[in-house]
Amino acid sequence: MKTYDWIVVGGGITGAALAYELAKTGFCVLLLEQYSRPDNATRYSYGGLAYWSGTTPLTRRLCEEAIARYHILSQELDADIQFRELDLLLTISAHNDPEATAASYNQFAIPPRLLSIQEACELEPQLNREAISGALTVKHGHIRPEKTAQAYIQAFERAGGEMQITQVLQILQDGVQTTTATFHSANVVICAGGLGRQLLKSAGVSIKLYFTHEEIIETPPVDVKLRTLVMPANLQRFQLEAESTQVDELWDELGNELVPAILDVGAIQFQDGSIRIGQISRAIADPHAKVNSDVSEKWLRRSVGQILPALENLSGTWYHCLVAFSSNQLPLIGAIPGFKGVHVFSGFSNPLVLIPPLAKRFANFATGKEDEIITKFVVGMRQEAGGRRQEERGF
Repeated sequence: MKTYDWIVVGGGITGAALAYELAKTGFCVLLLEQYSRPDNATRYSYGGLAYWSGTTPLTRRLCEEAIARYHILSQELDADIQFRELDLLLTISAHNDPEATAASYNQFAIPPRLLSIQEACELEPQLNREAISGALTVKHGHIRPEKTAQAYIQAFERAGGEMQITQVLQILQDGVQTTTATFHSANVVICAGGLGRQLLKSAGVSIKLYFTHEEIIETPPVDVKLRTLVMPANLQRFQLEAESTQVDELWDELGNELVPAILDVGAIQFQDGSIRIGQISRAIADPHAKVNSDVSEKWLRRSVGQILPALENLSGTWYHCLVAFSSNQLPLIGAIPGFKGVHVFSGFSNPLVLIPPLAKRFANFATGKEDEIITKFVVGMRQEAGGRRQEERGF
């Protein structure tokens, strides 16, 4: 039976980009994806590229690499990923102080500019001026995320990579067992998003990889026009992530809801006229937990209607997916100590920006080339295995 150099588990943009970069460097690579029709975080993403948001030397460097890469990515992958630049509008609630909110963004590489209510409504005419005290704006990259993942996969296959639609059941010492066959490989890398923790746990691997249940509404192409990508300036999602990861052991008790659900009102219109409205985040330890879609949809519609009234009653479909994250907003990258040949590449807090440059660096590192950034992440994985917290200091 054929033995691969690498098996990549997960066909979202994380696995697709990494599989492509590994194949491009000459490795024999198999990409495994559970669904023939994408049903992952990539599929339901806003597609935003926050290349302005680096706060440390590490993240600023990766953001610069990312935006440079996106400028040439359509040409390299020979596919239209609908890359563009647009205005990001970060709404400030009527109950929040605009000046204080703006000051909280001063550490970013490109701090957003504070707008008055009038200026915000001129930039985005669909805004409800009564619901905000102002807004922040900054230029923001944007792609069609599912088209980008598919472009990576097609380029991966042209580079000689193989892809199978099958569910991974177990990580083995020399590969993986799936619902259709056992595949053998020198290395396995987990890019399975929110399913990654459970999959690794079943193989006896315990790492600080978590997930939220995210919910959105997607409309068909509509006549309503948005000029910007709208999101709240005071995101609750990062607080939810921080609070839910304080006690790692609670994530091993299926069904635990670690903290109450939150809703960050946002919306983006794609080039075909369709709109994605979101998003609800739930920290429920069971990746297969059921949520009440009717209640969630009503909550989403009512909340978005307060900020963007024209969107509240648009025809649309509720969707749910899992989104992986780590305990410190830095991704988990590298070989898992004590488990020969098992690697992880997951937990990105700014995935669409960080994945392309880090996938390229990871693939080069896998060939034996030195890479100071990947080395630091690998050291962080070792520290975690030794019970020490991976810190951002030094990156």
